[in-house]
Amino acid sequence: MDSNQRTPTLQTADERATLVSFLDFQRDTLAMKCAGLSTEQLRSRVLQPSGLSLLGLVRHLTEVERGWFRNVFNDEGRPGFWKHPDGSFAEFDVETADPDEAFAVWRGECDHARELVAAAESLDVTGHHGEEAFSLRWILTHMIEEYARHNGHADLLREHLDGETGE
Repeated sequence: MDSNQRTPTLQTADERATLVSFLDFQRDTLAMKCAGLSTEQLRSRVLQPSGLSLLGLVRHLTEVERGWFRNVFNDEGRPGFWKHPDGSFAEFDVETADPDEAFAVWRGECDHARELVAAAESLDVTGHHGEEAFSLRWILTHMIEEYARHNGHADLLREHLDGETGE
């Protein structure tokens, strides 16, 4: 995994550009952790008894992107992509999941989020989840945290799959 594949973080930019660069760096890190693996490896749950897989993480972070940017920040009210018939989330159920579809949907959600962030007047603009308000600043910070946490999981999964380690 070549760290040069990732968007560099900006060290002297304004607040929005800095937050966006850190989020893109984390998004790129997830993609790097999944690069070069087979469908079977992406679906593999190598850390038993955990049900985590790299593909499950990609699908989960797709839902997180969609939830925070489309639904909370932009009030689009979009349903999740991967649901069981009873309505519960199914992003971690990857036995027959298509990695190409998952990555395409994830990239689409990331692109849409970037457009929403770029169009926002300021980081103080708020979205709502029920009665709670969340500023764009808070959402970006939370998304960095969410990716960083799951990228830690991705590190462990990748190392167990093929011994690959990296930043």
